[in-house]
Amino acid sequence: MIRAGTYRNAVTFLILLMFAVAVRARDFGNPSIHVDEQFYLLVGDRMLHGALPYLDIWDRKPIGLFLLFAGMRLLPGDGILAYQLVATLCAALTGLIVALGARRLGARPLGVLLAGCAYILWLSFLSGRGGQSPVYYNLLMAAGGYLTLCLPERARHGKIGAILASGMVACLLAGLAIQIKYTPLVEGAFFGIAHLWYLHRAGARIALTIGAGMLWATLGIAPTLAAILYFKAQGAAAFDAFWFSNFTSIALRRGYPAGKIAARLAGSAAQLSPFVLAAAMARRFSDRDEALAICFAWLAAALIAFAMIGAFFDHYALPLLGPLAMIAGPALGRSRLAQGLAAAAALILAVFHLSTERDYRTSIYTAARVIEAHSATGCPYVFAGDSVLYVLARACVPTRYAFPSTLAYAAEQGATGTDEAAEVRRILARRPPVIVTLDAPLSPWNTASKAVIDAALQRDYSLALSQWREEEHLLVYVRHDPPARR
Repeated sequence: MIRAGTYRNAVTFLILLMFAVAVRARDFGNPSIHVDEQFYLLVGDRMLHGALPYLDIWDRKPIGLFLLFAGMRLLPGDGILAYQLVATLCAALTGLIVALGARRLGARPLGVLLAGCAYILWLSFLSGRGGQSPVYYNLLMAAGGYLTLCLPERARHGKIGAILASGMVACLLAGLAIQIKYTPLVEGAFFGIAHLWYLHRAGARIALTIGAGMLWATLGIAPTLAAILYFKAQGAAAFDAFWFSNFTSIALRRGYPAGKIAARLAGSAAQLSPFVLAAAMARRFSDRDEALAICFAWLAAALIAFAMIGAFFDHYALPLLGPLAMIAGPALGRSRLAQGLAAAAALILAVFHLSTERDYRTSIYTAARVIEAHSATGCPYVFAGDSVLYVLARACVPTRYAFPSTLAYAAEQGATGTDEAAEVRRILARRPPVIVTLDAPLSPWNTASKAVIDAALQRDYSLALSQWREEEHLLVYVRHDPPARR
């Protein structure tokens, strides 16, 4: 016989999965959702052809993220629908864990379901409607957070063995998440500390508690240690590239203007305000004070991680959604005010995002066809625009700095480990048959690199295609005299 709880959870998951598909289906197959996930797909694709991240194709993200996209690239198709379907499944599964967490905080059945649905919906509002990295690792962190919420009950019953196992799983999950993005380190540390406290509360001896802490810390750092050892084994060049990309270059990036930071923070805060209100009402509608305190502490850890990088793009707030939605569950199940404000905010935000987030898949696929038609003789160069064009055009990449902003934009100048303008000159010396750029930058140009590109375009290239891309045009230039076939 299927237990009632298992049946109830299965029904909840099916509802959340159908809701996730309904919310995200409009973007299935759309390669233009966000430049970040385009690049993750490109790296995953090239890894399957032997490229080594950091040495052959450069970025700062941990290797686990690229391994994830390489795995999804093995699925049928060009990889775009594959990563989006996996992201949808992850969103639904995370929504289920959020719902279970809300139930543990005392939410009624309606609040349980609304908490899960709100998590899924607000992912899309905060640029998580595709495959941003938190869409995947939030599943791991939500599971770790839920295990931590179970600690008070286990400590009361003296379940030392269960707490030991829970700590192992929670810290390993956090360690895996850290290899998708490094910021979950803060939340993972909180999970470990909370497990230590409740292990002590359950009556464990000091020696066992210390040993457990050492074991959990080892599991938390194991995935990152494995990555370090792997690149160490690849030789000095690979290890140096890995270390610089992952741990040194981030400190070399230029900061963003204070006005832009303030605008990003205001936008994220406004979109999260229904959760904040419901969270403020949580103690009024829940008598699970200890579990609530744990969830608020988890939220505080997630806020520290959110602030660590300092760029404050809206998708950096995605890890806040798990604990926020759980905390909001009790109020969403009982308060008409919380329900009404959440519904009104959802409607307003849906209208805003649907009216402003245009679908540029036609532009990108058209550009890819032009690039493919002219790239039989060499590697095209995407100076600014969409790195997924390399995948869709089945083209080679002329530089390890394939993420366009790395060489094109001022924020990266001096932070890449190379002279960006010199690298652009090196690429152009190979006479790429096609160059892709934008007529207006998404961020201030690296003026030295831009001058090199402009001179080459004026001298050697003709505009073959201009397509709308957000507030600017995606421009495809074809060389007058393409190099001979190699």
